[in-house]
Amino acid sequence: MEKLYFQVDSRLATLLSQEYSSTEKALKELVDNAWDADAEQVSITLPEPMSDEPIIIMDDGTGMTAQELSSQYLKIASDRRVRRGERTAGKHRLIKGRKGVGKFAGLMAASVMTLATRARGSEVSFTLSLTELEQVADIEHLRLSPKVDACLPEQHGTTITLSNLHQGLVYPDANRLRQLLIQEYGRQKDFTIVIDGKPLAIDDLEGTYTEDAICLPDTGDVALRFSISSGKTGLREPGITLMVDGKAVGKPSFFGLDQCDDFPPKLLRKMYGEIEADGLSEHVTAGWDSVVENSERFQRVAEYVQDKLRAAFTETHGAEIRMAHARLQKAVHERLAAMPGFKRDYADRAIKKVLEKYYDEPSSKVESIVFVVLEALERSDYRTVVEHLADAQRRDVAILADSLNDFGLADMAFLVEQASARSTFLDHLERLANTADTLEATMHKAIEHNLWIFGSEYSLFSSNQTLQRQVEDYLDRTYRGEFANKRPDLLLNENLNGEYLLIEFKRPLHALNFADYQQATGYRHDFLKHVSKPIKVLVIGGKRSGDYPVQNLEPNVSTMLFADIISTARRQIQWQLRTKF
Repeated sequence: MEKLYFQVDSRLATLLSQEYSSTEKALKELVDNAWDADAEQVSITLPEPMSDEPIIIMDDGTGMTAQELSSQYLKIASDRRVRRGERTAGKHRLIKGRKGVGKFAGLMAASVMTLATRARGSEVSFTLSLTELEQVADIEHLRLSPKVDACLPEQHGTTITLSNLHQGLVYPDANRLRQLLIQEYGRQKDFTIVIDGKPLAIDDLEGTYTEDAICLPDTGDVALRFSISSGKTGLREPGITLMVDGKAVGKPSFFGLDQCDDFPPKLLRKMYGEIEADGLSEHVTAGWDSVVENSERFQRVAEYVQDKLRAAFTETHGAEIRMAHARLQKAVHERLAAMPGFKRDYADRAIKKVLEKYYDEPSSKVESIVFVVLEALERSDYRTVVEHLADAQRRDVAILADSLNDFGLADMAFLVEQASARSTFLDHLERLANTADTLEATMHKAIEHNLWIFGSEYSLFSSNQTLQRQVEDYLDRTYRGEFANKRPDLLLNENLNGEYLLIEFKRPLHALNFADYQQATGYRHDFLKHVSKPIKVLVIGGKRSGDYPVQNLEPNVSTMLFADIISTARRQIQWQLRTKF
């Protein structure tokens, strides 16, 4: 029999180039290749829009000889990590190229790609075009005509020229390319990226750039440079890098702002910069990973950085917070005016904190949070807290003080309101359970959105519309005609982990029996045909009959009685109040 061979369709190069969603991301792939080649500098030259000029990417990496070009670069989907390890040979960098297809990235932007590479006294170049690729069925049949010339032994690196740019695409934008590259390469001191003659730097980050210098006691000259991103999402590596004698100390940090309760955490992810403080050289640890904790010099530097960052964020985001507060102030003015003075002041401060924390969230979301705070303050019974303080023993007062400190007065008041509401709900549920003509559907409706009564294990389950429709489709299909009056009452919920809970309700006066157990587990078997996650089963009724199984149950099947459920829920509420108050 004739031997068979895999063939590689010539369209593969085009398909691989289309993996990138933008020209800028395709160019980043070529920068990644320069990083993997241990380059110290990459220079990118972009054309004027709608011009005939090419894109040029030039690096000073190790380059390739003709033999290396043939055995390594021209192998499609060859993983460099398998051949040469996880790190580069010279600078021991973690290799970024993982699929071996980045060589085709340039064809996303251009029809013709020319590569010239220099290494060990030899320069090799070749041209690859989409037109030539379209003329062969198998990419292995594409004949490349490399040109080999001599070069100086000290010359090394690779230059990629992309010409005949696709006119149907927007030309690469220098600013977007900078935003893409700075987050990954902006902190690399041995890897400089130059775009249209300007080295990539902190001031390239889209947003507000600040530069300041000061002479601090004992520490000497300190230079701070940072940008506050105007993007909606956080930066990949936010923070300020401490530079001492030209070397980074540890990872980027927030210089204590992340420990300040009055600073919005979301803003931390918008800062990007570095501070040079050579006067701290004697206070850096031997591993160069941090500064000595009790360094007074570093404390002065941290205070200086905090002050500058706060001032910059106040300027960039303070107006937004004040405008949001003004809009809300009009909406809540009447409710604030109706409060006692001490509550009004507290509410105003609470609203300011909400605005600071959620300054960049949609107004509808912020308003909802503010109105929840107002609702808690308006309805909370502070007299209950004060009376408890007056009657409590010294030890209880200390516990309450700690609780107030941990949760805040509004949270404690909300806990009282929640406990009161849940106690009232349990009273109504108990009356339903003790009424002879209460139906399964009635108990279903009462419990559907109050799964907390079953305990913390079930409190995170909630309704899922897709699952609910599956239940309804199943019931409508199975219980028709003469079986319609035997239709069960089922509830199928889902928690945050994607786990399912199937609840089978029986009338409060019905005694659960073996047939009920088989029926509930049978429902699970039917639903498992349509879902991929395990399903917990909870069978609920008024009491158990003698034949209801208690051993050798299927996994994840539980049984509860209404009386036990209500009693346990009451004890849980009492325990919460006792431990918190």
